[in-house]
Amino acid sequence: MMGVYLFRTVASVLLLLLVQLTQAGAGSVTDDGRIRGSADAPITLIEYSDFTCGYCAKFFQETWPRLQAKYIDTGKVRFVYRDYPRADQGIGVEAAVAARCAGAQGRYWPMHDRLFSERGRLDPGSFKGYAKMIGLDQTAFAKCFDERQHLASIFQDRQEANGWGFHGTPGFILMRTAGGPTEKEPAIAIPGAVPFSEFAEEIDRMLATTPRSQGGPTEPHGSTAVAENSQFIIH
Repeated sequence: MMGVYLFRTVASVLLLLLVQLTQAGAGSVTDDGRIRGSADAPITLIEYSDFTCGYCAKFFQETWPRLQAKYIDTGKVRFVYRDYPRADQGIGVEAAVAARCAGAQGRYWPMHDRLFSERGRLDPGSFKGYAKMIGLDQTAFAKCFDERQHLASIFQDRQEANGWGFHGTPGFILMRTAGGPTEKEPAIAIPGAVPFSEFAEEIDRMLATTPRSQGGPTEPHGSTAVAENSQFIIH
């Protein structure tokens, strides 16, 4: 796990990446079935995670329910899950494939939640059983899983996380939904399974500077408030 309270400053090469991501529409995350919450939410939180990671399971069990109740279900934040298998092969990769194969049948989140409910203690022989448990077409799932479909996309997620400066799990990116991160309104990197209070502080600060048209206050204080006050700011 990355240090919970780590202050991470990303070098100039990341600034270039941020510009490229913005130009490519980083704020317009494609809904491939791995998004929770309203598409119109002013803030987006991206998680890079591994189903075998104990700290990732801790986030899911302890922090996620509170984030969901306060921010996702209320339309303030949309949540995006991205894969970060910590090894190039093995149970973590297989779990990511299983979730993607469930997603191909429109059941990504039930599989995601089932996998994390095991708190990182996954059995390679259990995935097809989970597929049956959540009501998937068994033949289609088995074909997808046995052929290791979606591998390229899974590792593309990990490469994206590396580009943000993450080299462990979990890692989170908080940014404005409209327009994505810019040098003027940068993204916030939250490394590690920090407590709910840390997420809430960063989210509330960003919401406080969100223009009224995006659900924020009538008199926004401006983007510099985030850059000056956040301990996790990317700059």
